[in-house]
Amino acid sequence: MRALRSAASITSFGVDVSGFDVFKSPAKETEFTDDAAVRNGYYGEVEALLKERIPEIKKVVIFDHTIRRREKSSPRQPVQQVHVDQTPGAAEARVRRHTDPSETEELLKGRYQIINVWRPIGHPATDFPLAVVDYRTTKPEDMIKVDLLYPNRDDNDDDDRGKEVLPHASTLRSTEGYQIKGETYSVAPNDGHKFYYAKDMTPEEVMLIKCFDSKSEVHEGGQHGLAGYTPHTAFVDPATPADAKGRQSIEVRCLVFY
Repeated sequence: MRALRSAASITSFGVDVSGFDVFKSPAKETEFTDDAAVRNGYYGEVEALLKERIPEIKKVVIFDHTIRRREKSSPRQPVQQVHVDQTPGAAEARVRRHTDPSETEELLKGRYQIINVWRPIGHPATDFPLAVVDYRTTKPEDMIKVDLLYPNRDDNDDDDRGKEVLPHASTLRSTEGYQIKGETYSVAPNDGHKFYYAKDMTPEEVMLIKCFDSKSEVHEGGQHGLAGYTPHTAFVDPATPADAKGRQSIEVRCLVFY
């Protein structure tokens, strides 16, 4: 595990180089306790900071967000598994689901990305910090496609966040009662992976995490050297003080078009 801030003096980082970027960008929204306020206010801040950081962006479509709090009562905890949020198939499905049908095919012909905008809430993310893998140290064979399964429901609620249910031990190998809602990458261990983290990252800072890029080198005919994704995970830092506040964070998931 490497300290990102100190490494930045000898290694270049960026969403198109390493797959991630960290920089200072204070938000007007600070509490993130009201989903409506997040959608009606903070989403606009996220779109603005993306376009400021990456001026070539022409269109941003934010499709959801997740707030994680290290509290027993919180349904969404930090995820301790190295993963990438979307596979190429899942990324295309997001474009088809969240854009105007009259624009979809044209948008799919151009360059599009999925970028997560991650920020600590309330205090520095000392407890269970977020680590990212430098894309340049990954290999395509490290990526393992995994279906996202959610239990069937008849409550007309299509928001699955925080509603995951583990199957009964007797049906662990069965998908009965579940439906596929997406596809992610799990990441196989590789001694060549270089992990970085921004120690004590503050709420005034954001991290951009690229999950997909339609023009990256991982695709046939893609641009050589263009980062395709950023494996990431929460982890236990043994240097975390015993009295550190539980991590709170928000990640906003964005379709980005050029």
